[in-house]
Amino acid sequence: MLAEIDGEAGEKVVASLADIAPDFATYVLEFPFGDIYSRPGLDLRAREIATIAALTALGNAAPQLKVHIEAGLNVGLTREEITETIMQMAVYAGFPAAVNGLFAAKEVFAQRSDKG
Repeated sequence: MLAEIDGEAGEKVVASLADIAPDFATYVLEFPFGDIYSRPGLDLRAREIATIAALTALGNAAPQLKVHIEAGLNVGLTREEITETIMQMAVYAGFPAAVNGLFAAKEVFAQRSDKG
């Protein structure tokens, strides 16, 4: 599930934890991707919209937000849907959180465009 959703970015997160907290890397794989993401009730697009919204609202999770913006694109979200999700968070989390989220999206979109 991790490879399907996050692709290379998710694998990098897990690998980066291997030398400091290998058990935590396992938890990242097992709970969110083994248990939560595979549950019925929401498709992967809806789950990524919720995740992008939550990470934007936190306002302090830019690296994770970028991974999930990439994941949203991987599961079929459009750039417009991602941008609108982040803009919606200005109402509930404030303009600074939304602006930070938009800058994160801008960076991911640019990197994706550079890759072709």
